[in-house]
Amino acid sequence: MTDSTTIEFTDSFLKMFYSGKRVLVTGGLGFLGSSLANRLSTLGADIVILDSLNPLYGGNQFNLDPTLREKMRVVIGDVRDKKQVKELIESSDIIYHFAAQVSYIDSGNMPFEDLEVNQAATLYILESCRRLNTKAKVLFASSRLVLGETQRPEIREDHPTNPLSIYAVHKLAAEKYHYIYHRNYGIATTVLRITNPYGPRQQIKHSKYSLVGWFIRLAMQDKEITVFGDGRQIRNYIYIDDIVDAFVRCGATSATNGQLYLLGSCESTEFRTMVELVVEMVGQGSIRYVPWPKDYERAETGDVLIDTSKLRNTISWEPRITLKEGISRTCQYYSTHWEMYVDV
Repeated sequence: MTDSTTIEFTDSFLKMFYSGKRVLVTGGLGFLGSSLANRLSTLGADIVILDSLNPLYGGNQFNLDPTLREKMRVVIGDVRDKKQVKELIESSDIIYHFAAQVSYIDSGNMPFEDLEVNQAATLYILESCRRLNTKAKVLFASSRLVLGETQRPEIREDHPTNPLSIYAVHKLAAEKYHYIYHRNYGIATTVLRITNPYGPRQQIKHSKYSLVGWFIRLAMQDKEITVFGDGRQIRNYIYIDDIVDAFVRCGATSATNGQLYLLGSCESTEFRTMVELVVEMVGQGSIRYVPWPKDYERAETGDVLIDTSKLRNTISWEPRITLKEGISRTCQYYSTHWEMYVDV
């Protein structure tokens, strides 16, 4: 690994670093995992993908770039399969752990599956690294939902954590595992807390994962989008290409070892603005504002304003895609590949 203070994260540097690197991506057929795998493949990495293709979680073979697919090894299997995970970890230089139960809503109805996938499987991956491959670097995709209700005008990495869902509790525990395995056993771990990810290849079968993707689907079907309250709550949406860029850079430097970072865009925006942009970019659909359902506000986290200066200062990273441009790109993607995402 290289100290980020001595390098520039140019394409030529990243190609030199990742060329021939054996990279395991758990959940690699999902939204985040496939986007990262596609990018790393162009940089010359030797990609192995582990994905269960569980219909709940959004894994989709179509997510892999067909021009790169033959260069990747795809293993259809469960991250809870200890024997399979052990064999893959032994031969990996870098592990991007993205496999997850992805819905905080579903986690309340399936708490033990959420525990197994989001927490226990993470612990086994780290323990396997400790026993079999201490030189592997592990990068983990966490969520800003671990914070719970926001308590400060601007959120930094030291914001208190008070999760409001089973999903967030398990994500927070997984974060702590990464810290412990770095501190106690020297495993090179990096955790990135993502705000509200969106973009091409995202699951749009239901509203439980990404409201941006779900609203784009509704608008493309010329349906009504329902907004609770006045829609003035502040959210932070980050486009997939910016997420991938951050993870790629973090994987290529030792400066991120043992660290936790917030990963969000520079522009927080009102929820209603996001919805209005979706309708504008799609060119159809409508919006209806309704009162908050009973008890629904109990899950409301409050405004989300993100300070990403720690990440920027470490890897010279800046989000480049505005919300308007990102929504436009996402709409274009689904208008072209609609049939590959609606019914799969």
